[in-house]
Amino acid sequence: MSISQAILRHVPYLRRFARALSGSREGGDAYVLATLETAVADPTRLVADEDLKISLYRLFLEIWTSSPINAHTDHSGLAGEDETGARRNLDAISLQPRIAFLLHALEGFSLGEIARALAVTEARAAALIDTASAEIAGQLATDVLIIEDEPLIALDLRGLVEELGHRVVAVARTHKEAVDAISKTPPGLILADIQLADGSSGLAAVNEILGSLSTPVIFVTAYPERFLTGEPPEPAFLIAKPFSVDSLKAIISQALFFDRRSHLKHNDKHK
Repeated sequence: MSISQAILRHVPYLRRFARALSGSREGGDAYVLATLETAVADPTRLVADEDLKISLYRLFLEIWTSSPINAHTDHSGLAGEDETGARRNLDAISLQPRIAFLLHALEGFSLGEIARALAVTEARAAALIDTASAEIAGQLATDVLIIEDEPLIALDLRGLVEELGHRVVAVARTHKEAVDAISKTPPGLILADIQLADGSSGLAAVNEILGSLSTPVIFVTAYPERFLTGEPPEPAFLIAKPFSVDSLKAIISQALFFDRRSHLKHNDKHK
C-alpha cells in the first residue's frame, strides 16, 4: 500500500476530529486540506518510524495550533448574569484538555498515542483528560430533543444525556414527530439519527427545524464514513453507533460550546 493510500484511510476520521475541534465543517475541512497539502509537499513532516495515524494527527495539530485564533480560548463578550456560566462553559474546553479529551473519547487514542500526538508525557496526557472531564461535567445543562426510531438506542441516548446533567424534552421517532416536538419545548440541543426506519430522514427533519430554530445538532449514525465524503450535505458534529459516554460527552461539550460562543459574538455585535 502506498503512503497516499495509507493516509486516505485515516482522512474521514481526521475530518470528523477536525470538525469537532473547530466547530464547523468548513473550518475543519480547511485544516485537514492544509495538513494533506503539507504532507505531500514535505513527506518528512510525517515521522517515518511512528504510526502513520498518530503522525498525521500530530501534523494536523501543529498546523491547527499555529493559527493565532486557535491558540487561546476567547473569553470576550462575557458580562452580567451570564458571565459565570458562560465562562465555565468556555473554560471547559480550554485548548490542550479539549484536544486530549477528543483524541481519547472521539478517536479512541490510548494514553500513549495521545502523548505522542501532543508531544507530552503519558502522565501529562492523563492529567489533561482528567481536567477536561472535570470541567465538562460543570457545564450548564440544556434541554435535548432526541430523534431516533430504535427504542433501545433512544433509551441509551436518554440515559447518557441525563447522566450528563441534561434534560430530555422529547423523543421523536419520525420527521413529523420531531417537527411537532419543537413547538412544545424548543430544545437547546438536538441528537438525531440520520436515517429513520419509516423512510423519513433525520437530516430532512433537522433542516426543517433549523428553518425556525437556531440550535446545535449532533447526528448519530452507524456509518459515519458515508457522511464524511466531502460531498454536501455533511454534518459538523457526528457520532458513530455504538457510542460511549465519553464520546457523547465530548461531542455534546463541543456542540454546546460553539453554539454558546456564536450567541455571545452575535450579542456582542448588537450592543
